[in-house]
Amino acid sequence: MLLFFALGLLVHFVFFASIFDIYFTSPLVHGMTPQFTPLPPPARRLVLFVADGLRADALYELDENGNSRAPFIRNIIMHEGSWGISHTRVPTESRPGHVALIAGFYEDVSAVAKGWKENPVEFDSLFNESKYTWSWGSPDILPMFAKGASGDHVYTYSYDSKRQDFGAQDATKLDTWVFDNVKDFFHHARNNQSLLSKINEEKIVFFLHLLGIDTNGHAHRPSSRDYKDNIKKVDDGVKEIVSMFNHFYGNDGKTTFVFTSDHGMTDWGSHGAGHPSETLTPLVTWGAGIKYPQRLSAQQFDDVFLKEWRLENWKRLDVSQGILPVDYLNNTDLFKAESMFTNAVQILEQFKVKMTQKKEATLPFLFAPFKSLSDSKQIDILRKARSYIKHKKFDEAVSLCKELIHLALKGLSYYHTYDRFFLGIIIAIGFVGWISYASLLIIKSHSNLIRGVSKEVKKPSHLLPCSFVAIGILVAFFLLIQACPWTYYVYCLLPLPIWYAVLREFQVIQDLVASLLTYPLNHFVGYLLVFTLGTEVLVLSFFYRYMLTIGLTAFAAWPFLTQLWTRAKVTSLSWTFFSLLLAVFPLMPVVGRKPDISLVMGAGLLVLLLSLYVVTSLTKRKDSFLKEELLVHLLQVLNTVLSMYVVYSTQSSLLRKQGLPLTNQIISWATLASSLIVPLLSSPALFQRLFSILLSLMSTYLLLSTGYEALFPLVLSCLMFVWINIEQETLQQSGVSCKQKLTSIQFSYNTDITQFRQLCLDDIRRAFFLVFFLVTAFFGTGNIASINSFDLASVYCFLTVFSPFMMGSLMMWKILIPFVLVMCAFEAHFFFLVKDYGSWLDIGTSISHYVIVMSMTIFLVFLNGLAHLLTTKKLRLCGKPKSHLM
Repeated sequence: MLLFFALGLLVHFVFFASIFDIYFTSPLVHGMTPQFTPLPPPARRLVLFVADGLRADALYELDENGNSRAPFIRNIIMHEGSWGISHTRVPTESRPGHVALIAGFYEDVSAVAKGWKENPVEFDSLFNESKYTWSWGSPDILPMFAKGASGDHVYTYSYDSKRQDFGAQDATKLDTWVFDNVKDFFHHARNNQSLLSKINEEKIVFFLHLLGIDTNGHAHRPSSRDYKDNIKKVDDGVKEIVSMFNHFYGNDGKTTFVFTSDHGMTDWGSHGAGHPSETLTPLVTWGAGIKYPQRLSAQQFDDVFLKEWRLENWKRLDVSQGILPVDYLNNTDLFKAESMFTNAVQILEQFKVKMTQKKEATLPFLFAPFKSLSDSKQIDILRKARSYIKHKKFDEAVSLCKELIHLALKGLSYYHTYDRFFLGIIIAIGFVGWISYASLLIIKSHSNLIRGVSKEVKKPSHLLPCSFVAIGILVAFFLLIQACPWTYYVYCLLPLPIWYAVLREFQVIQDLVASLLTYPLNHFVGYLLVFTLGTEVLVLSFFYRYMLTIGLTAFAAWPFLTQLWTRAKVTSLSWTFFSLLLAVFPLMPVVGRKPDISLVMGAGLLVLLLSLYVVTSLTKRKDSFLKEELLVHLLQVLNTVLSMYVVYSTQSSLLRKQGLPLTNQIISWATLASSLIVPLLSSPALFQRLFSILLSLMSTYLLLSTGYEALFPLVLSCLMFVWINIEQETLQQSGVSCKQKLTSIQFSYNTDITQFRQLCLDDIRRAFFLVFFLVTAFFGTGNIASINSFDLASVYCFLTVFSPFMMGSLMMWKILIPFVLVMCAFEAHFFFLVKDYGSWLDIGTSISHYVIVMSMTIFLVFLNGLAHLLTTKKLRLCGKPKSHLM
């Protein structure tokens, strides 16, 4: 069995890692020939303002008095430059947005493994191609462009990362710091001849990264006065910097200004997904080479923004991040055509390099080229475009270059995903093989489906292993001659031993088919439909949370469709009540969108009332409730009170902009650190240990809550306890187990479980219940698959200074707490169903559950281990162990 578990872990680890070869490989290519426009540029320098986290509507709309929050920028739109909406792409995070703006491509997805901070693959950028670049702003953004630059010509000036504090008194100081340092830089340049000569060169860039708006949006939300006032501060700062530049360079007309944002922000203060409030960002440009405002009587767009912003008479030019916006250029048609031609040739060079790389690594008779852009078509398009430019048909040249860019990008995507179908099929074959092998092993060892079927021991044939060895050699040789990465060998060869193990159980397969054929057809079809429906509900719940409500409502009716209602009315009614109560949560808004600290306080109060009731009940049982255990429970109650105080006082402190109190921070981290240790001090009796785990985890969960989700673990735990009771009733009903009192069941109860009972259909239902509750624990209060579902306010009791990995870890633990509660309840099934009396067939009741759980995923294995630790281990404060009366 241990070998089976080890193999299962290996298979899941390998196939999990395969996603990085299939989807998370770098799309970038190297080795292209640089391409330049032959005509001189209209500007000598670029000033780039990026207001991090600024939504398009927040900048362009008028306030309640009909005035603009950014009067200087609005004046630019109406009198000096061009404007529009820049459409970002997911993930709407700072690094991907800046890479698209400055490097001209959508972020390499493999950067997600490094938290969007490091460069997994070096790339070229505007800064690298400049003569000099000076940048000011966040230490999380600036270094990534300086690190990949060739030479020493990209200079960065960053404030200390501790300034990025969501609980700070005034986040606008981040932007003030940037503006002040830019002014000081130019003041210093007047007295530094070397620096002065550098900033008067051509092809120089000044980059101002402004983080205050993003910080205030996270801390107070975009609808807050802080967010809106920060926009006004930025507008004033931009006005001063522009005036300084014009004065410094003597109004030479050779400076281009660009004001934009990397991403927007949702109403609840998050970003990362594809909501319009996250993907629509402002773009305002003016200065050298930029078109002046164009007055129009009407414009056609699929939205009503122009009317809302009262900009319907000024031409709006929308762009996508990373694509050359020629409509913004105020230059000759020849310059525009040459620029587009250069852009097209640059992308075509990438396409050629990618195609060559794939062609050299593929056998000639297997290589399938991208037919839409053959060599002859490339030559033809380039020849026509050059001819159009020569004959001054500039519009036709631009149109043809756009077509070439479109085809080249499609071709790049084609070759980048060239092996995706092949790898996907291999991984699928491996997973099907593993599922088949795990199922056959369970059926063979723990079911009566093949009982009574003759099992003749046949002499093993050497044909099967020799065949698989031959296939393995052929596969390895095939990969070798194509110079495939070593990971491809793992993905392609691992399924072979798995399927060999499956085919070795051919006799079991025959017996299984023979047994299934004895079942009535209507029963078989009925079970299959129920299984399919249940699986479909689980799958759809990943996309539509209300499917969890439908499933929980069906669960609520389950006792009334069986004999449970007649045998245990109170337990059945409790199951129905808590199932319906839990079904409400998936219908509520995603966590964080409507924070309400009073609901967190209410959840804490309910925990205290429940604790009072439980402790009072247990103290009456003097024979089994020790003073040490009473002390542990009282300490946990006190910890809950402290958590409520920390949540309330932290909220009050942040509203007063006084930051996170140090005392609150210490209490929060101490609570988190003790949450997995204190339960080990409690009694191993089933009810007392589960209650102790709930109290410890709820204290931490309260600290991580901002609204109604604080009630979720409490309702879920109540349902889990009823589940333990109702499953006990089902076992008594089926005659598998004699009913035991919950007070007599010990998590630390040891018994010989080497003899297992056989699986039955109820075990499949129990496994389905487990999986459904786990999915509910994950998605019950929000769609965690979406980045913007994470509310940073959840971690403000622990830290407010921006720290992606620390904050992400805390939010992940918040998600896992309900998960742990479910696993602990399932562990209770394992222990209370084990018996040391009755027939050997009855011994080891829960081992079937354990085998099913261990066959699911790596994650469940580790969570199961954590649940086992929390429920079965016992720490003692002092003294000798005392026995509990049964």
